Amino acid sequence: MPRCRTVGLLGGSFNPAHGGHRAISLFARAALELDEVWWLVSPGNPLKPKAGMAPLGARVASARAIARHAPIRVTAIERELGTRYTVDTLRALVRRFPHIRFIWLMGGDNLMQFHQWRAWRDIARTLPIAVIARPGYTGRAFGSPAMAWLRRSVRPASQRKSWTTWRLPALVHLRFRPDPRSATLLRQEAPLWHRSFADVAPRDGVTGRRIPKE
Repeated sequence: MPRCRTVGLLGGSFNPAHGGHRAISLFARAALELDEVWWLVSPGNPLKPKAGMAPLGARVASARAIARHAPIRVTAIERELGTRYTVDTLRALVRRFPHIRFIWLMGGDNLMQFHQWRAWRDIARTLPIAVIARPGYTGRAFGSPAMAWLRRSVRPASQRKSWTTWRLPALVHLRFRPDPRSATLLRQEAPLWHRSFADVAPRDGVTGRRIPKE
């Protein structure tokens, strides 16, 4: 029987994508011995305002440019699946790709607000989670309501490479050198960044379909 592929899932708006996303993904791939990482570019994040959100095609195109020549697939598969919430997306991916072992990747800033996500406990019961440190968020992430529930499920970092065998829920913290880059700062510096991708209809890295211009 062929070995299952291992894939890390990094979700977000990627508004725009930047080198910090790439650095975190490559770090997680090495630390967890993943075959590749998929960037799930969200059609619309329920926890983020719609104002200032660039068109999906532009965000996918920016992510493809940043992920170039790396073992990273950029996908807007949630658009095809018709899912809006992470819990529904992960369940759909597990059903659709039974021969892939997925692990959810999130920054410490997301762990801090994880308890606000719909059915967040079910997310933790669906996939193992790897939390990657983000500067300025460590203390608040460890003191978050979600972390209080997940505390007994934390695995030592020394066991990170055996994540496919973990009983769920399971979470591992990965220490990563501080990376101050953020999409918020990039938008402040170049609020019209998406115009350079206005005429691009990028191809989805998982489904292979073109994402139409908006």
